[in-house]
Amino acid sequence: MTYFADLFIDGCWRPGSTGERFDVLDPSNQSVISRFAVATEEDCMAAVDAAARAREPWAATAPRVRSELLRSAYEVLTDEVDVFAEVMVRENGKSWGDAFAEATYAKEFFRWFSEEAVRIPGDYRLSPSGDKRIIVDRQPMGVSLLITPWNFPAAMATRKLAPALAAGCTTILKPARETPLTAAYMVEVLRRVGFPPGVVNLVTPVPTGPLVAKMIARPEVRKLSFTGSTEVGRDLLRECAAGVVSASMELGGNAPVIVLPDADLDTAVEGALHAKMRNGGSACTAANRFYVHSSIHDAFVARFSASLAEYTVGPGLERTNRLGALVSVAERDKVADLVTSAVSEGATIVQGGQSHPVGAFYDPTLLTGVKHGMRINSTEIFGPVTAVVMYDDVDEAIRMANDTEYGLMAYVFGQEREALAVARRLEAGMVAVNRGVVSDPAAPFGGVKQSGLGREGGSEGILEFLEEKYIALTA
Repeated sequence: MTYFADLFIDGCWRPGSTGERFDVLDPSNQSVISRFAVATEEDCMAAVDAAARAREPWAATAPRVRSELLRSAYEVLTDEVDVFAEVMVRENGKSWGDAFAEATYAKEFFRWFSEEAVRIPGDYRLSPSGDKRIIVDRQPMGVSLLITPWNFPAAMATRKLAPALAAGCTTILKPARETPLTAAYMVEVLRRVGFPPGVVNLVTPVPTGPLVAKMIARPEVRKLSFTGSTEVGRDLLRECAAGVVSASMELGGNAPVIVLPDADLDTAVEGALHAKMRNGGSACTAANRFYVHSSIHDAFVARFSASLAEYTVGPGLERTNRLGALVSVAERDKVADLVTSAVSEGATIVQGGQSHPVGAFYDPTLLTGVKHGMRINSTEIFGPVTAVVMYDDVDEAIRMANDTEYGLMAYVFGQEREALAVARRLEAGMVAVNRGVVSDPAAPFGGVKQSGLGREGGSEGILEFLEEKYIALTA
């Protein structure tokens, strides 16, 4: 397979100004699959310059034109969905099923926002005093820096690129260094369908933090959209503060799962498996803390363990494998260390708990005897490890679920009336009731507390890239 492995600046693929490159590895066997261009400060500034030059012409482009370009990108990605998925498998390590599902989900953002591009809302009304007409217009913010993580290299990019481009903003995409090939493939698709030079740019800066800060400091950059850890998000918010740059943040999570005593076990186990094992647990929305009522704890654990035992682990290109590799050996070792720590604190391994000798694989793992407050219960696991806490009182389960600085995602399983009552009490931007997946391009995605600022997707997503302008007319 041939990969695009250069920077994309002002409509052209080009190597970095120094010619340096970094290795992109296949996590399943640690082989080098590509060497990607390093972006220097000169390259990053060239990308900002290109986006700034393209800003006014792109903002003035008719919404229908922007819409049709996004729709064309969706259609290309639909035709090439297997290619799209394979790039992710090779550089990220995820299973084929997870990669194909992500490719299918990711391309939908281009279709959704192709439709939103022609429906940007405004307002026109008479003031209460009757002395003026109030016009509320929405205009594109301008040059937008988009920073994406390695766990969903396609969906996180399209979820930012699509609304930014639909709104009329020009963009600079900065993917994770572990997974730049998926981003480059998508950018090439955008080039192929006809996005003008400078509207989409791609850079992979080294060193990352200082060069990202330099881009944010450029007065032309008016928007930052970041998905990643809360720690890095805090640093980026400080950088944005100096120039009062608008920031959207989708940060860390520590999603609780509450299984109520009246839950249907089949529904709870199936939904909890989706919530935990989607993308091998490497998701900010992944179920991280399981609170299971004592009356059904043993039955839930037995069924969940039996289901985990059916997971086959291995390279994602072998399509029968349900669980692929983590993105790196370092990430695998972090997950293994969390399990070791939990056992030292009194947890019991019911299933799994093993790394593989070759590749960044870790077996699907189930822990019981976990206590609220243990390290594994207060850390975003980002791997295929399920940690179960047994509880007796629903109010106590809710208290434990809310006892975190994070508030992105939560899950509740139980009879609908009771489950909805619990869902309303959970401090999370999103709650799934009797289901394991909530993500949808048509729904607003985002968290509360230290899990983020703003929303992606839905009709709200495009508003993150638009500024309101009030115009007063004499009545």
